[in-house]
Order: sequence, then structure tokens, then C-alpha cells
Amino acid sequence: MSDHLESDAVPPWVERGQERAQPPTLLALRDLVAAGGRVNHVVSRRAGLSETELVTLEHLSREQIGPAEVARRLEVSTAAATGIVDRLVARGHVERRPHDLDRRRTDLHITDSGRGEVVGHLMPMFVALDRHDASFTEEEKVIVERYLRGATQAIERVLGP
Repeated sequence: MSDHLESDAVPPWVERGQERAQPPTLLALRDLVAAGGRVNHVVSRRAGLSETELVTLEHLSREQIGPAEVARRLEVSTAAATGIVDRLVARGHVERRPHDLDRRRTDLHITDSGRGEVVGHLMPMFVALDRHDASFTEEEKVIVERYLRGATQAIERVLGP
């Protein structure tokens, strides 16, 4: 890697205040991040959910968690998380079940209805991304993955403590 990549030197396009002078890869990444940032808003509106309800369903589609973990991940109070879960339960998208090992705790399970709500709205994107991914050779995918993981680390510098 070059010294520029290792240092915290300000990129020339920032110094000039010319964001459109960024390299094409950074412009494309910027477009991707902007489009990705709009997905939850559009999908939640189409599904008749709040964005926090949609994000909760996304978390539950990956793993079973409890209401306290929902609060932590959404960075909301436990009371707010309870309200989110109550609304999802009322819509039939989530079920509360006793924890397998600790009966004092509750796990949240996404229902077929909840999974269908998330996947149904996102399926066109999933299909297009899968098709796009398949158009690359394995060697190209290694480079793309390295680029995207580095970009993720760069973005996380803003999100960190």
C-alpha cells in the first residue's frame, strides 16, 4: 500500500472542495451508499411499517434476540423497543416465546408473515444483486470484496466511539 493510504492525509479533492473530482470508484461507492440509505425508508413505507419496525424484522430474520437486545441494537429505550415489538406482534410479524434455557427471558421469533414482508419487498434487489455478482470471475470478486471491506472499515470510522 502507498503512504497515502496508510496516512490520514486529506485527499486532494477534499482540499479543493470538489467532491465530484473524486475517482470514479469513490463516486460509485457514494452512489451505492446513498441508494442503500434510501432502501429502508422506501421499503418501510411500502410495507406500512416504521423504519425501526423494519430494522427489527431484519435483525430477527437473521437471529432470535430478546426485547432488550432489540433496544440495544436500535439504540432506543427498552420501553420504546417494547412498543416496537408490540406493534409487530399485533401485525402477526413477530411472536414472543419463552427463552429455551431461562424461562424468565423472552425470545422474539419472526413469523412467516414477517419474513415475507421483508423478503417480498427486497426480492427484486436480491435477484439483481445475485445476477450482478454472478457476472464477475472469482478473481474479480476477490478484488471487489477487498474494496468493499475497506470501504466498510472507512465508513465505520465515523460510526465508532
